[in-house]
Amino acid sequence: MTATTATRYLYLTRHGEATADERELTAVGRRQAVLLGKRLRGVPLSAIHHGPLPRAAQTARLIGDQLDGVPAHACEPAGDYVPHTPERHELPADSADFLLDFVHQFPAEERERGPLLARQAVERFTGPVDGPEDRHELVVTHNFLIGWLVREVLDAPNWRWLGLNHGNAALTVIRWPPPGRPPSMVFWNDMAHLSAELRWTGLAPELRAMP
Repeated sequence: MTATTATRYLYLTRHGEATADERELTAVGRRQAVLLGKRLRGVPLSAIHHGPLPRAAQTARLIGDQLDGVPAHACEPAGDYVPHTPERHELPADSADFLLDFVHQFPAEERERGPLLARQAVERFTGPVDGPEDRHELVVTHNFLIGWLVREVLDAPNWRWLGLNHGNAALTVIRWPPPGRPPSMVFWNDMAHLSAELRWTGLAPELRAMP
């Protein structure tokens, strides 16, 4: 008998704006999370996965407060880590120094542990799901993992998680259908649920667009 699979809809968001010490959300970050939760009320979410750090856990809780009975739980692969440390030969020659300097500012222990967690995230959050019913899941995470999963769906080189920057509480949706059709990006870094003054936090000024 042929196994039945269905489509996975993966909703990705970066935590809300955090305080300078990153221990909790700012007032802006809390408002962002609430508004994202309200936007997701019409989505048949089955679960909220979130990273273990407080800023992700608080964001997930505020989103969940706007929903009806969607379970949330901490998940280490949804955390904050460097998913892949590239070698120089992987990178474009004109930006290799910049990218390597950026990655190597993170502790060696984090860079060594990151690839294992990244593989676990791909195993857990990508691909079609078993059974006849489509599944909708939310992952409340951090900038690097969103970049890694977007790179995965686009089949881009491993280093290409670098340079993909996600706004706080913006929304990205990826669709993984059953075999026979390729996965697709439904939309990326969408901020329609945020009022103008709440958009673009978490991004450098040169990366911010007009509201």
